[in-house]
Amino acid sequence: MSFQDYLKYMVKHYVNHFETPKEERRSKKLQRESWTSRWFGVIPMSIKLYLKK
Repeated sequence: MSFQDYLKYMVKHYVNHFETPKEERRSKKLQRESWTSRWFGVIPMSIKLYLKK
């Protein structure tokens, strides 16, 4: 990947980020899953539910 390709990619994502409305970016950020479920799946959630009993 050349520097020009990388620069085009970065500018494209930068412009896309700032063209989206602020509320849409916030709602997208709030919908993220926790890092434990992203890295380890359902196992941490099941352990947490088991310990709460």
